[in-house]
Amino acid sequence: MRDYSNIYIDGAWVPSDGTGRIEVINAGTEQVMGSIPEGTASDVDKAVAAARRAFDGWAATPVEERQKYMIRLNEALQARSPEIAEVIAGEVGMPITWSTMIQAGLPAGNMQTYATLLDTFEFEETIGNSLVVKEPVGVVGAITPWNYPLHQIICKLGGALAAGCTFVLKPSEVAPLNAFILAEIVHEIGLPAGVFNLVTGTGPVVGAAISEHPGVDMVSFTGSTRAGKQVAAAAAGSVKRVALELGGKSANIVLDDADFAAVIPKGIFACYLNSGQTCTAHTRMLVPNSRYDEAVAIAAAAAENMPVDDPSKEGMHLGPLISQAQWDRVQGYIQKGIDEGAVVAAGGLGKPEGHETGYFVKPTVLANVTNDMTVAQEEIFGPVLSIIGYEDEDDAVRIANDSLYGLSGGVWSADQDRAIAVARRMRTGAVDVNGGSFNIAAPFGGYKQSGYGRENGPYGIDEFLQTKSLQL
Repeated sequence: MRDYSNIYIDGAWVPSDGTGRIEVINAGTEQVMGSIPEGTASDVDKAVAAARRAFDGWAATPVEERQKYMIRLNEALQARSPEIAEVIAGEVGMPITWSTMIQAGLPAGNMQTYATLLDTFEFEETIGNSLVVKEPVGVVGAITPWNYPLHQIICKLGGALAAGCTFVLKPSEVAPLNAFILAEIVHEIGLPAGVFNLVTGTGPVVGAAISEHPGVDMVSFTGSTRAGKQVAAAAAGSVKRVALELGGKSANIVLDDADFAAVIPKGIFACYLNSGQTCTAHTRMLVPNSRYDEAVAIAAAAAENMPVDDPSKEGMHLGPLISQAQWDRVQGYIQKGIDEGAVVAAGGLGKPEGHETGYFVKPTVLANVTNDMTVAQEEIFGPVLSIIGYEDEDDAVRIANDSLYGLSGGVWSADQDRAIAVARRMRTGAVDVNGGSFNIAAPFGGYKQSGYGRENGPYGIDEFLQTKSLQL
């Protein structure tokens, strides 16, 4: 059990003004694995005040000194990697093998990338008779999700620290324990008081207080599109900068010349990673009508062979969803698909045999899906793949772009140039071409209702900077 009684403000562990507690549930066992304070708006006031007091000093800290803190952060994250992986495997349900590589590995890698970028990042340039300088935006309020909890925190914190900003964090109350490990690390490495502050609690209370707070200069939010709209509306009152990384309904276009037997199982993986609880999940697989039945058969076989097991066990299996609420939501979408005419080619309703305890879902493939169906338009956030047929390349691009979202996508072809040409036509922030791997130094963010702003690499530092021109 990990029971945290305090929040972290101004370099110290302090009690929350609130008296409530939030229990954290293990996704695999359905048992309580910890608890945290249920913070209040007055806690946010204190955290923002601390961040404001710390801002001038941190912003004036030489880049080389900020870099040293970030390197120490990375080293400490690496040192506690096994603990972080174990905690997130319980909180989120990602199996420990994947959790070690992704949930613990990516945050450390991202912090190191941000630190290394400071070797060459240019904070000034000359344009004609003007000196253009990039300055930190100020106090950043970060509101982060539960699916890749520490990774999404570090995507924001690394860029903010590199830029010279101070930070107030509200992690997801569903998977918050990893954020306390981070706060312990921050304390241990001696990051100046007030540069990093942690206030836990619910979105409607703590998240709303951060979003509307006049002392916060920027809000960086990752989560659902519905919640992102609320954050942006609350932030508008003080005209603060907002960065939103929201939902997705990414299309994976399999062109007619692709090797279906090889690429369709990879498309299944791109949909099912983290049991589908991934904003970039390729949940719509677009295949030519001339090879539709072949594609469905291969996808169904791959899904049926996808093992599901306890997240505490080593292996490349799928774990449970994070919560009962999420399980109910996914079951509702599968039923909605059936009601609207989709055919269950693999998986379906209910829990996998032998996994009655834990929020497990059958890896599911829905066939005969048209792009106007609910399962093709709304983000499910579970291991549910919809297979949609298309007539030709233009039709595939049209279907891919027929979405409110634009976060990610994929294209598969035997001809790399053809695949790139199709990828360029997709209205989305990222496209995996023939399985191109995730790059933590490349910009990440969405088009349309998937949000605005970019994280990772130099773009992730730029996000927390503003420009000033000095006419000389």
